[in-house]
Amino acid sequence: MSTLLEFVDKLKEKNEAWVASVVEAYGEVTVFVPAGSIVDVCRSLKEEHGFDMLADLCGADRGPEEDPRFEVNYHLFSTTHYQRLRLKVLLAEDDAHVHTVTHLWKTADWHERETYDLVGVKFDGHPDLRRILLPSDFDGHALRKDYPLRGYEPYSLN
Repeated sequence: MSTLLEFVDKLKEKNEAWVASVVEAYGEVTVFVPAGSIVDVCRSLKEEHGFDMLADLCGADRGPEEDPRFEVNYHLFSTTHYQRLRLKVLLAEDDAHVHTVTHLWKTADWHERETYDLVGVKFDGHPDLRRILLPSDFDGHALRKDYPLRGYEPYSLN
């Protein structure tokens, strides 16, 4: 059985540009992947290395003062060798989009819609990118750090 860092080394062997950096902490490995390479990295990990389950995909706003501002985290799991691997894509505020992975894992559909809905990251090629939790006429993205605590509408306690 390979260690997680051996999987990272195999990715680097296939294409050095796929791995921007690696962080190992608390028994977990996070691979930072350029946005343009995420589909190729996911396909390789799924088809060649047994990471056959997308356990979670989520987005985060690192804050308006951060550059890049947004991140998308892909939590992969292998049902054959029982290992977890996190991929992270960093996105600038003025270019907050990445290609969908719905063609690799069907579960990405809902996760990507939730990330779009709450954080505002767009997933190019997504089959049905629309709000999933908030009303379709909701103004903004509720989990952005610059979103007003009480929303954009006048708020009254009466």
